Amino acid sequence: MKVRRDEVQAGWILEKDIVGMTANPIIPKNTILNEEHIKILRAFNITEVTIEKTKPGVNNNLPAQTISPDESPARQEAAGESLTEAGTNKGFISTYLRSVGEFKQEFTNWQSGTPINIANMRKITLPLLKTVEQNKFLLYSLNHHAAKNDYLYHHPIAVSILSAMIGKKIGLDNGQANQLALAGVLADCGMSKVSANILIKEKPLSEQEFQEIKLHTANGYKMVKDSPLLKPEAKLAVFQHHERFDGTGYPTSEKSDRIHLYSQIVGIADVFHAMTSERIYRSRQPIFKVLDMISKDLFGKFDIKVVNALMNLIGDLDIGTAVKLSTGDYGEVVYTKANAVTKPIVKLNNSEELLDLSLQKDIYITEVLG
Repeated sequence: MKVRRDEVQAGWILEKDIVGMTANPIIPKNTILNEEHIKILRAFNITEVTIEKTKPGVNNNLPAQTISPDESPARQEAAGESLTEAGTNKGFISTYLRSVGEFKQEFTNWQSGTPINIANMRKITLPLLKTVEQNKFLLYSLNHHAAKNDYLYHHPIAVSILSAMIGKKIGLDNGQANQLALAGVLADCGMSKVSANILIKEKPLSEQEFQEIKLHTANGYKMVKDSPLLKPEAKLAVFQHHERFDGTGYPTSEKSDRIHLYSQIVGIADVFHAMTSERIYRSRQPIFKVLDMISKDLFGKFDIKVVNALMNLIGDLDIGTAVKLSTGDYGEVVYTKANAVTKPIVKLNNSEELLDLSLQKDIYITEVLG
């Protein structure tokens, strides 16, 4: 049954796809419409839709996103979370900062020669991971909490969370994700064997100093290799996380499928957090600019499925998400193309203008506001 846009009500079900500026549906058929979908109809100037009868017992209080049969329950459950709520989640921030402090104490112990306690690492990382699994928007604030002078201790915590979440996006189970979380937090444990003056140096490293830094992967592997609580693939990720798919990495310049999936995941999480964080000698870059840099400038460095998992985890914003652009404008996401998840179509605030970021080379999202 065809209905005029202004007569559409939340709870009705689309019988046909709604297609606007692209070949892909703006809202696919079988979607249960809510108020956010109705806003999208106005934004795209859709005047008429085809709906079927409302199913008995439909809950009209649905998340502000397209819900189709092939979407996972987890994605549906996560919809509607706001970054405002996440940003003010004092419980998470408190737990995060406590984890960083506990990691710092462990790192200090390693510098003194104390063996790694995997059970302690689990206590430090897994509660944070559980919280982030319940609220994806917390990922956008990870780099905000890091202090550049303590980057060495913030970085492993963030890499742990990102690695596990990327693994889940690829389809790994909870046990595998937990091992990835441990691999991520321990990836730089070998840095505890690096000279302290190098770790706090505020200027670019000399070649000799960089060679010492590069030893951290082998030293880290030595520190974890005898642990019965860490799977062989997680231990390998500690050793290989600086290897690159094209053979340009270290310590052994492995290529393609000789680099384990866990190593690839921890490696891309390591790069992503490093590029988006404030460091002693380098300022942080906006998250979406970094995603573009990884997909373009670092093309061939990582397996494409790992890159796509990161893009879909971080870049795929729900419809209705409020964002700030590099132009200083604010708006909300109204549509995301499957082949350009980091460059959605944004409706600018106080305007009916739709800006397709995939057609704007120099405009990108600088902040995700919820």
